[in-house]
Amino acid sequence: MIYIKNLEDGVELFKALGSELRVNIIRLLLKNREMSMNEIAASLHVTNGALTSHIKKMEDVGLIQVRGDLTGHGNQKVCRLLQERLLVDIVPGQQNGNSDFYEAEIPVGHYGDYSVCPTCGIATAMKLVGEVDDPRYFAHPDRIHAGILWFAKGYVEYMIPNVLPAAQKIDEISFSMEISSEAPGVNNDWPSDISFFLNDVCLGYWTSPGDFGDVRGIFTPEWWFSSWNQYGLLKMLVVNEKGTFMDGLKISDVTLDGLHLDYRSSIRFRMEVREDGGRAGGLTLFGDGFGNYGQGIKVRIRYSPMEGTGLRER
Repeated sequence: MIYIKNLEDGVELFKALGSELRVNIIRLLLKNREMSMNEIAASLHVTNGALTSHIKKMEDVGLIQVRGDLTGHGNQKVCRLLQERLLVDIVPGQQNGNSDFYEAEIPVGHYGDYSVCPTCGIATAMKLVGEVDDPRYFAHPDRIHAGILWFAKGYVEYMIPNVLPAAQKIDEISFSMEISSEAPGVNNDWPSDISFFLNDVCLGYWTSPGDFGDVRGIFTPEWWFSSWNQYGLLKMLVVNEKGTFMDGLKISDVTLDGLHLDYRSSIRFRMEVREDGGRAGGLTLFGDGFGNYGQGIKVRIRYSPMEGTGLRER
């Protein structure tokens, strides 16, 4: 998912989409997952030369990935769609002049609590941490350097830094992370209901469609086994006064008012695959050095003065 926080930031992306031919390229890649330049050109009845500039524009804004493929006859360039959802805020989050925010990125290995069941494991960008399918290694000191973790059932929980100034109220909390299911091996069709909690309050769940291993992730290291999960989907979870949303779609009526957060509150964020019903297809969390985005859990907290204070952070 690409998240555009204001219209100005989306100008180059909008330009890349401002062509019927480029929209048709996206449709082809949605249908076929990946295609060579020759195949795209033949399908759209254009020359390779004419196609190249269009592909370059979409690659520059992160819509598609282009890589060399030496398995066929000659050196062909293969295109793959990187994004399946665009989220655009037409009205910026800081529409109120009194609004401020702070951001943090939590490495995937910096969880404060966990309970996991095999299949499971954890790895840094350089090596596996201990042995796979042994939950004891989730307590290993090297886990703070982890770039990926996975488990079939259970949870990981993170402490979110709360640096909210006094006399301020939280208006919105958003989480951005790359996640997928966890199948034995890989399976692009392996649904998993992943639940999200703030301070033990269930915000709702999202169903991951699969555990993706059809192509290597952009950041996934070369030593990583080709038969293991390679990349996930970038998801945006938002909680505000209107409810809880995943990529802009409402998943529950839980609001910030019901969480009663202030500057003294601890904020615990948990991702869980539950055993009590639903599709327990596991969870894989991608971080720095893995997947298609190479990021940890990005957190953004927007806040403003409480009514009657008129105070702002200095």
